[in-house]
Amino acid sequence: MTTANSPLTGKVALVTGASSGIGEATAVVLAAAGAKVVVAARRADRLEAFGCAHRTGRWRRARH
Repeated sequence: MTTANSPLTGKVALVTGASSGIGEATAVVLAAAGAKVVVAARRADRLEAFGCAHRTGRWRRARH
């Protein structure tokens, strides 16, 4: 499935617990399927590492 034909293209997904495990994997899969993904987690350092590891142009750091 290409992202242009995905039912998630143009959708926004919020993933909590995205710094590791199932949350991280879910965020990656949703982004690969064309969704814009907002990630949140308690461990800011791991979330920052996640963003660096997966920076592809779809990932943007939110301001807080």
